Amino acid sequence: MCRSLRYCVSHCLYAAMTRLEEANKDVSMHSSVRYLGFLASLNLMVALCMGLYVRWEKTADTIILVIFILGLFVLGIASILYYYFSMEAASLSLSHLWFGFLLGLLCFLNNPSFKSDVKEEATKYLLLTSIIIRTLWALVERVCGCVRYRPALLTSAEFLELVGFAIASTAMLLEKSMSIILLVASLAVLIIDLRMKSFLAVPNLVTFTVLSSILFFPSLNIPTNPFALACFFSRLICDPLLDVYFSGLSVTERWLPFLNRGRLCRRLSILPLGLVEITFFILSAFKLGDLHLWYFVIPGFSIFGIFWLVCHVIFIITVWGFHTKLNDCHNVYYTQRTDSRNLDRVMASKGMRHFCLISERLVFFSLLSTAILGAVSWQPTNGIFMSVFLVVLPLESLTHGLFHELGNCLGGTCVGYAVVIPTNYCSPDGQPTLLPPEHVQELNLRSTGMLSSIQRFFAYHMIETYGCDYSTSGLSSDTLQTKLKSFLELRTADGPRHDTYVIYYSGHSHSSGEWALAGGETLQLESILDWWTEKNGTFCSRLIIVLDTENALPWVKDVKKVCDLFVAVQGAGLAKVVNVEEADPPQLGDFTAEWVEYNCNPDNNIRWAEKGRTITPVYGVSKRWSDYTLHLPTESDVAKHWMTNFPRVTYPLVHLANWCGGLQIFWACTFCLRCFRRLKLSWFPPTVLDTGAGFKLVKS
Repeated sequence: MCRSLRYCVSHCLYAAMTRLEEANKDVSMHSSVRYLGFLASLNLMVALCMGLYVRWEKTADTIILVIFILGLFVLGIASILYYYFSMEAASLSLSHLWFGFLLGLLCFLNNPSFKSDVKEEATKYLLLTSIIIRTLWALVERVCGCVRYRPALLTSAEFLELVGFAIASTAMLLEKSMSIILLVASLAVLIIDLRMKSFLAVPNLVTFTVLSSILFFPSLNIPTNPFALACFFSRLICDPLLDVYFSGLSVTERWLPFLNRGRLCRRLSILPLGLVEITFFILSAFKLGDLHLWYFVIPGFSIFGIFWLVCHVIFIITVWGFHTKLNDCHNVYYTQRTDSRNLDRVMASKGMRHFCLISERLVFFSLLSTAILGAVSWQPTNGIFMSVFLVVLPLESLTHGLFHELGNCLGGTCVGYAVVIPTNYCSPDGQPTLLPPEHVQELNLRSTGMLSSIQRFFAYHMIETYGCDYSTSGLSSDTLQTKLKSFLELRTADGPRHDTYVIYYSGHSHSSGEWALAGGETLQLESILDWWTEKNGTFCSRLIIVLDTENALPWVKDVKKVCDLFVAVQGAGLAKVVNVEEADPPQLGDFTAEWVEYNCNPDNNIRWAEKGRTITPVYGVSKRWSDYTLHLPTESDVAKHWMTNFPRVTYPLVHLANWCGGLQIFWACTFCLRCFRRLKLSWFPPTVLDTGAGFKLVKS
C-alpha cells in the first residue's frame, strides 16, 4: 500500500514537473521560479493599493491619500533602481520596508463599515491569493534547488518588513504601539528560532500563533484586518518554516553568525537577555494586584517565582560559562589557523559537548519555570505582558536549541581508510588488468590526484587516517580482508570505539557492485557488513562507504535494505553517452574531486541538481540511520563537570535536572520524531544529508 502511494505521488510530481519543463523550454527553471515570486509581489501591491484606496474613500483622511501616493512613488523608485540602474539590493530593501509598513497600515486602519464594500472584499481575496502564490513560490524554489542557503539569523528582507510593520503601529496609542512593537520583536526571535531548527521551535510557533490571534489582539480592543495580518505573518514565517525541512546547513553552519561574533559582543549579549528576563518577572508581579483570586495568585507566585529565580540564576551562569568555553575554543582555533568548518572539532576537544548535554537540561528547567510562571501570572488585558512573554519563550528556546544541537553533534571521533586500485578494464574471466603502457602516465596522474583529494578530505575534517593503499596490480582478497578487519576494530586512545568509520574505494567493480580484486576474486557488501557486525558488537558506531566506481548504484540500493546497522553508501553514476562537444566523458576520480571540493571548500560553486551533469551522485542509508545518536557521558564525567562549572549551592537543582533528564519524559515526542525522520529518508531523502561529522552525503 505504502509503495503504491509513494509511486503515485512520485509519478504525479514527475508528470507536473515534465509539463512545466515543456512549457518553459526556452526559459531556465530559475527564471520561471523568479517570475512566480514577482507575481506574488505584484498581487500584494495591487491588494495594498486597493485596500488603502477603500480606507481613503470611506474616511476622507488626507494622510491616507498622502501615504498612498508616497507608497506608489517609492515603489516606482524601487522599480527604476532595479531595472535601469541594476541596484537590486537597494530596490528590494525599499520594497520590503514599504510592504511591511503598508501591510501594517492596512491591518490597523480597519473599520467594520469596510466589510460592505466590494473593493474591500476584492482586497481580501487578493491578499489570500498573494499568500498562496508566495507559499507556492517558496516551495517550488526549494524543490527545484534554486535556493542557496547562507548562514544568517535574519535576512535583510525579514528585518525591513518587521521594521516597517513596527513603524506602522505608531499610528496607535503609546501603550498599544509598544505592545505591537514587542510582538514584532517576539516574531523576529521566532523566525531565528525556526531558522536555527531549535528543538522547540515548532511548538513555539504554535504557541505564538494561538496566543497572538486568540488573546493578544482582542486585548488591544482595536479592529484589525485578519487577512492583512495573515499575509504579513505568512510572508515572514513561510521561508524559515520550509527551511526546517529543506535547509542542508549543518549545526555549526546555522549557528555560525553567533559563534563567530566577537568576544565582547557575545559577552554583552547577556545584558539584554537578563534585562528581558527581569522585565518579564516584574510584569508577572503585577498579577499580585489582582485580589480577586488572591488565595491562588499569592501562594502560586511565591512558590513558582522563587523557583523561576533559582532556575534563571543558573540559566545566566550557564550562558556565561558557555561564552567562557567558547572563548577558549576561539583562542585555540585562531592559534592553529584552522578553517571555520573545523570549529566544531575544536569545541569537541575543549569538552563543549559535555557542557552542552548538562546545560540543555538546566535550560529546559528555566524554560519550564517561565511557562509555569506565565500561566500563574497570566494577565488577559495586559498586551505588554503577553508580548514580553512571547519574547522570553523563543529566546530561552533558542538557548535550549543551541545546547541541544551542539550536545548531539559535537564530540564524534572519526577514522578513515582509503583503497585505490587504478584498473578501468576487465578481462573476460573477471580479473582486473592493467591499462595499456601508453596510458600509464595518465593513469598515474589521475590516481595521484585521487589520493591527494582523499587525503585532503581526511585532513580537513580531522579524520584519523588508518592508511591509503594504492596498488596498480590489485589487492588479493586475503590482504584486503586483513586490512579491513584491522581497520574496523580500531579504537580511540581513551579506549572506546570511534563514532564513525569511513571506507573509501576507487577501482574496478562488477555490474553487481562487487569490488574486483586480484586473481579474479571479489568483495561483496555482505562481507563488509558481516565483518562490521562482528567488530562493532553492541557499540553504536556508524560505517560510511564512499565509492568512486563504475557500478556504485547496486550497493546504494542494497544498503537501504539493512535494518539493524547504521551504514551509508555514497556513490555516483557515470553517464554512458556524452556529447563530447559539450563535455568530456566522465572517468574514475572525477566524482572524488567534486565531492571532496564540495565538502572542503565553503565557497564552491558545485550544483548537484544541475541539468546535463555527466556525474550524478547518489547515496543510500540503512533503515535505522536517522536513529543514530552520539554516546552520553558517564555519571562520573557529569559529576566532575558540575563541580568544575557550577557553584555548590546549585547542586540540588543540578542533580534534579540530571535525574529528570534521564526519565525521558519526551519519549512519545522522540518516538514520533524518529518515525518522521525514517519516513523522510525513505520517501523524501534530502539532496544534501548532513552526517554530523563535518561532511555531507549528496545526490542529484
